[in-house]
Amino acid sequence: MCDEFTEADLDRAGLSVGRRSFTALAGVGALASMLPAHALAGKPVKGRDVEIKTADGTADAYFVAPASGKHPGVLVWPDIRGLRPAFRQMADRLAGEGYAVLTVNPFYRWQKSPVVDATNDFNDPAIRDKLFGYLKQLNKALVTTDATAHLAFLDAQKEVDTKRKLGTTGYCMGGPMTIYTAALEPDRVGAAASFHGGGVGSDKPDSPHLLIPKTNAGYLFAIAGNDDKQDPEEKNRLEAVLTPRKQWHEVEVYAGAMHGWCPPDGRAYNEAAAEKAWGRMLGLFKAQLA
Repeated sequence: MCDEFTEADLDRAGLSVGRRSFTALAGVGALASMLPAHALAGKPVKGRDVEIKTADGTADAYFVAPASGKHPGVLVWPDIRGLRPAFRQMADRLAGEGYAVLTVNPFYRWQKSPVVDATNDFNDPAIRDKLFGYLKQLNKALVTTDATAHLAFLDAQKEVDTKRKLGTTGYCMGGPMTIYTAALEPDRVGAAASFHGGGVGSDKPDSPHLLIPKTNAGYLFAIAGNDDKQDPEEKNRLEAVLTPRKQWHEVEVYAGAMHGWCPPDGRAYNEAAAEKAWGRMLGLFKAQLA
């Protein structure tokens, strides 16, 4: 979970605040230069900014898909820094693999994206406090409201093949949101991937992982090494609910990878571990989004 403990872990590891600052990575070209050379070598894609009507207002989001044809839809829940250039780049890359991708601004009720930018740096304690304030208000009921609108939006797009299952991915705070999404429409959502997800398998009676038996999705849980140290039983709780099911699943602790290792603009970005997790996500989608 992204909190004062994980920030302190990054400090102790010598990963400086300026190592991958937003300013340095604000442009698409700069972001592409930080990704592996093969990362954008897929199908030609077309992306556009979109607005999605929800029961609570209008959410801003980014939709991108291959330039032709129909493809499985994927809903992406970003980490606490929200919809920003790095997640647009990741969406473009996933679209290049043959998916129609919707990446949303989870904080639209309070602020348009980007919620973090060159003048609102996540490393500023005041900005972090603001974002954690948003997160405290973003409960399961609100996420379910949003997921209802986002899934409907995907299925209404001409680029989405509605005969195939939908997928969802989540990073940090987005991890639990993938489970809520899969539980919302169990017959429609076929795959859910959580990367350094916060609180996906806690010992609390309302832990998100307890909803998994009510879903039909396959699951990938990629856990950061330092998150595992904070709650070493989480992986066991996840395995306990996943193992009896027939669907594809994988729970793995990425030893040496710290919380936040996947987005290329983060202090903790670890290219080797991020590429491994990306490949396992594609494996999940291939198996489950039939």
